[in-house]
Amino acid sequence: MTIALENVDFTDPKHDKDMLFLLDHYAKDPMGGGKPLTENVKENLAKALSQLPHAFAVIAYADAKPAGLITCFEGFSTFACKPLISIHDIIVHASFRGHGISQKLLEAVERIAQGKTCCKMTLEVLEGNEVAKNAYRKFGFEGYELDPKMGKAEFWEKALES
Repeated sequence: MTIALENVDFTDPKHDKDMLFLLDHYAKDPMGGGKPLTENVKENLAKALSQLPHAFAVIAYADAKPAGLITCFEGFSTFACKPLISIHDIIVHASFRGHGISQKLLEAVERIAQGKTCCKMTLEVLEGNEVAKNAYRKFGFEGYELDPKMGKAEFWEKALES
C-alpha cells in the first residue's frame, strides 16, 4: 500500500470532495456522533475553512484513495507566549485502519508546528475511544495538567443557538 500525504487546498474541488467523504464517514461513526454531516456543512465547509488563515488540513491517500484526514487550527499559548496547533479532527477511514496512517498525519502536523515554532500540539479525545487514545499515546500525547494535585484538564463546551 502506498500512502501519500497532501496539504489540503480548501479551494480544490477534489480535496473538498475527499475531505467531506472522510468527515462524513467519521461523523456517522459513534465516535463522531453517529449522524451524517448536514447539507449546510457539505455545501459550505471548504469555503468557510478557506477564509480562516489559521486553519489547515492534511489528507492521506492510500493507493490514491482518501484514507485519512487531520484538520487543525493555529492558536496561542499565553503561558508560553508562542503559537500552538489544535488538532480538531483526525480521521482514518475504517477500511484503512491499522496501517499507521494516524501516525503519518500526526508527524506531518508536528513538522508544520515545528516550522511555526509552536510550543505544543493539543487535541481532544472521547474517554471511551481507547483505539485513538492508544494512537495518541504512541505519538507522545498525554493528559494535560499543571499540578498533579489539581488533576488533568477537562474539555467542556456550551452549545450556542444559531
